[in-house]
Amino acid sequence: MYRDVARSPADRQWLHEQKIRFDITVIPPRDLCGEYMKTKGHYHPENPSGTGYPEIYEVLEGEAHYLIQTRDCADVVMIAAAAGEIVVVPPGYGHVTINPSRTAILQMANLVSSAFQSEYQAYEDLRGAVFYEMTTGTLVKNPLYPQEPRLRFVKAGHITGMNDMVTDPLYDFVEQRAPVLGFLNHPEKYQALFSKTYPEGTSVSACSYNLNRVDIHAD
Repeated sequence: MYRDVARSPADRQWLHEQKIRFDITVIPPRDLCGEYMKTKGHYHPENPSGTGYPEIYEVLEGEAHYLIQTRDCADVVMIAAAAGEIVVVPPGYGHVTINPSRTAILQMANLVSSAFQSEYQAYEDLRGAVFYEMTTGTLVKNPLYPQEPRLRFVKAGHITGMNDMVTDPLYDFVEQRAPVLGFLNHPEKYQALFSKTYPEGTSVSACSYNLNRVDIHAD
């Protein structure tokens, strides 16, 4: 992960003044004990208004699966995104990013508030997210979670709400000094849009899912 990067000193100064960070992450294709390569997973704390900080991603190369979940697992969503697509992690959701390939690199960019520290402990204690994505094409429930959550599948190209406001490439918003990026520090002002981000999609409730039978791959 290349954290807090900028194309120019002026961009870096503006980002710091806005309390926003631009990062690049590269996830190589790997089989890790039967799982696809993924990030560790974390939650975001609440801002001073009591609303969780959001985050926004752009897939630059490859394909990504973003597994997002509320702390109580009342909502768990798998989002498939291809190169050029945008994914918003709404307030209150933790997230793991998975490279669902054995051969292709996943490269992605993100914009996030720099006013907080990510919270990794819950994912560490439970050894990951509520589901593991296996290289066999299945999702297996993590037995350390007591919940039996329903899992929803969404394609990034079908997302509405915040994605209608924020489009790729993300760095254009930095160069344009775009006011819309204020949602990263003040999400409470955009709750109506966040509520429309992930409409009901394909939903299943078994403990093991065959992704080869669910149309999850990005268009």
